[in-house]
Amino acid sequence: MIRHIVLTKFKPEATEERIAEIYRGLSALTETLPGAQGFTGGRSESPEQIERGYMHGFVIDFDGWDALQTYTDNPDHKALGAQLVENAVGGVDGILVLDLDV
Repeated sequence: MIRHIVLTKFKPEATEERIAEIYRGLSALTETLPGAQGFTGGRSESPEQIERGYMHGFVIDFDGWDALQTYTDNPDHKALGAQLVENAVGGVDGILVLDLDV
């Protein structure tokens, strides 16, 4: 299984509603793609408070690398990813992506 982890440092003008809207789109997409499941996302509530500005994140699990590639190539994913970049501090520089083979 591949765990896809995305952390975002959103611009101050990106409202919680806007972020939730993007995450709803990603969640809905996850439900339609074969081999994708378990979208979880939101704002950090860590008591450690060492997010360093990356206050929002999401996780999606994929059955394997092929399923992750299908997600990556999906036009809806690309559109939602563009919205993340548009709303992140510094564009793509405000986004961290980790893919772990678990």
